[in-house]
Formats: sequence, C-alpha cells, structure tokens
Amino acid sequence: MKKIITSFEHVAILKHLLKWTLITIPVALFAGSVIALFLWLLEKVTVIRWHHPWLLFLLPVAGILIYLSYYFGGKKAEAGNNLIVDEIHKPGGGVPFRMAPLVLITTVVTHLFGGSAGREGTAVQIGGSIASWIGKKLKLDKADTKILLMTGVAAGFGAVFGTPLTGAIFALEVITVGKINHKALLPCFIASILADIVCKQWGIHHTQYTIAFKNILTDTNGMFHMNWVLLASVILGGVLFGLASYLFSELSHTIKNYSQRFIAKKWLIPFIGGLIIIGLTYLVGTDSYLGLGVDNPDPNAVSILSCFKAGGAGYFSWFWKLLFTAITLSMGFKGGEVTPLFFIGAALGNAVAMLTGAPVDLMAGLGFIGVFAGATNTPIACTLMGVELFGGENAIYFAIACFTAYYFSGHTGIYSAQRLGFSKLTAEHTRDKELTLQKIRKERLKNKKHFKF
Repeated sequence: MKKIITSFEHVAILKHLLKWTLITIPVALFAGSVIALFLWLLEKVTVIRWHHPWLLFLLPVAGILIYLSYYFGGKKAEAGNNLIVDEIHKPGGGVPFRMAPLVLITTVVTHLFGGSAGREGTAVQIGGSIASWIGKKLKLDKADTKILLMTGVAAGFGAVFGTPLTGAIFALEVITVGKINHKALLPCFIASILADIVCKQWGIHHTQYTIAFKNILTDTNGMFHMNWVLLASVILGGVLFGLASYLFSELSHTIKNYSQRFIAKKWLIPFIGGLIIIGLTYLVGTDSYLGLGVDNPDPNAVSILSCFKAGGAGYFSWFWKLLFTAITLSMGFKGGEVTPLFFIGAALGNAVAMLTGAPVDLMAGLGFIGVFAGATNTPIACTLMGVELFGGENAIYFAIACFTAYYFSGHTGIYSAQRLGFSKLTAEHTRDKELTLQKIRKERLKNKKHFKF
C-alpha cells in the first residue's frame, strides 16, 4: 500500500512540475526579450547623455511628461512594484499589461535626461505584468496566479542583473519579511534561469565585478579559523550598511509624503524634483550621481566600478548618491532603486575600508550587496548575489554583512507593501497577515516611538 501511495505522489509531483515548466517558459521568453531591449536602450541613452550633458536641463520637462503618461494611461500601474507584491498576497484586478511599456519608456526617459535611478524596478514590473497577462489568458485560479506573478518577478530580476539564482530566491524572499514560500521555488528558478539565458542570447552583456581579495579560512589540516580584525571591520560595515538602508528608505518615503502633501499641482512634483537634481549636480560639481552610476567616461568621476579601488570614492559619495536617488524616485521619475543601492553600498564600503584598513575591493563588494539586503529585506538572496557576482571565496563575509545589514535596517524597506512575517525583534510569528511595512511606519510616526509587534 505504501508503494502505491508513493507512486501516486510522485506522479502528481511530476505533473505539477511539467505544468509549471510549460507555463513558465512563455513568461521567461517574453520577459527576457523585453528586458534585453530595455537594457540595450538604457545603454544607448546613457551614452547619449554623456555626450550631451545639456540634456540634464530638460529633466524637469521630462518629469512632467512622465507624470502625464501615468495620469492619462497608467491607472493602477503607478503603484509599481508594490502593486505586484499586493497582487501576490491578495489577487484582485491583476497587474495591467500597460505597466510593461509604460515603465520601460519612462525609465529610459528618466535616464536620458539624468535622473538618478536604477533598472531592477522596471525589470520586475515588466516581468510581473507579462506574467499577469499570461495568467489571464490561461484563466488561472488565484493560487496559481500568485505563483505565476512570482515567476515574473524572478524572470525580471534574474535577467536584468544576470544573476538567475539570486532572481529566484529574491522572488521568494521579497514578498514577506522573514518568510519564504517554497511552493513557488522551482517555477521561480526555471523562470529566472530561462529569462537570463534569453536575455544573453540577444547579445546583452552584464558588468563584471571582481574582488581580488582571497581569505584563507581553513589551514592545511582543514581547521577553520577567522581573521578577527577583518571580521570586526565586516561587522561594523554590516551595521553601517543597514543604517544606510534605513536612511534611504525613510528619506524616500518622507520626500514622497511631503511632496504629495505640500505641492497641490501634482505635475509640479517631478518638475521641482528635476530642478533640485540640476541644482545638486552643480552644488557637488560632478555628474557622478546621475543615471545608473555603474561606470563613467570621466576618469575622475565616482562610479560603482571605481569604488572597488582605493581612492575611487570620497567619504560622502554614498550620501550624495542616496540623496540624488531618493529625490529622483520619490518625486515622480521612474526606474529601480537597486543599482543606486549598489552604488551607495560600494561607496560606503570604500569609505569603511579607507578608515579601517580593510581590503577596499572586499568592503566595496560587501556594501554593494549589504545595503541592498537591508533595503529589500532579502539577506539570503543578496548573499547568493555576492557569490554569483564575486565568486564564493568570501561567502562567509557576504553572509555576515548581509545578515547584519538586514537586522540594522529595522522594520522598513523600499517596498512598502511587503508583509511582516516575523519580527526582527522577537522570534514570534506576526499574526496580522495585513501588517505591511507601510502600516508599521505609519504607526511608528503616529506614536512617535517604535511600533511594537
């Protein structure tokens, strides 16, 4: 009898896997192809802006055009990543397909005119909207729609950064803080892998990062040992990365709330935001903090790549990028937060290394993934990202930095629709399934003290 039951169980598992493989393939094909187009356009407009720096003066006008695009044609698409997270928790009207072309075009416009933004948010929204459209065509039920939306997130993230394993785990981990839904594990993994392959088949090449530092953690007898001085620097860095995540999230939410409250004409919000970015650019005297910030043709500019070298960033470069990005995204421009978070973290890691004497490339890499881990509450995915991008030799330090940053970022994050599964303060499960980071923040501000979970 047990053998018969086991046989039926494995047949059911096989059917389940075949079903989701077939459903996931079109999501990955479409998402990978559209993201390839997006990355190609992003590269082209970035080069155009480098060659024509006067385009920055049109950023306020571009902001108005972006506002009008969403006002007349966006509807629910304006909610962006938070809409996708909400739909995964409680499927309702779905994610509108118009989200994909809208966010793609407006993100390209943001970068063309110098807005400080990233690409992850755009990729996730492209993947989510494509997945939702396919789900509607297949007439999937709510349970399957949740899984399909998660595969869209995985496909978008895996393809845009060339990190398929990270993309799969990110899609599982980002939905609820402290909790992972393993039911979508294989579909997300398939979607992320295939979307990455498709994107690369279109000729897209991702930036290569290198950490030359190699720490030998075991001796010739296989005994584990640790460089305790370096460990102290990594822990200190992790704390600072978490606090930087907290600062970015809180500043972004604050700017958005105050601009919505005090600027009556909403089209003026991105217009004023563009003027502020122009003013800040001339205040700091460099264009280092515009656009993605991955690299820069100016050898004296600060970029993510320069942060991996001694003297490649100033002590406050991380803060300037944080401020530029918070203003850009909170005042109506489009794009993701993650690549700017990479910049913020790498620059902060560079500063920590210069102060502590730790290896610069290692600390820049730890900041790169650590600030991202704290801001998105995805420490496991970010640890894996470190391995995929930098190699596995320093995986223990990756984990220490990401886990520490995760805790010190507090109960906040760039995705206000994230639910709190487990409190960072206690080991207890949060019973209120509707307890979002947005609700936590409102309660904290209302009570003028930390909200108790």
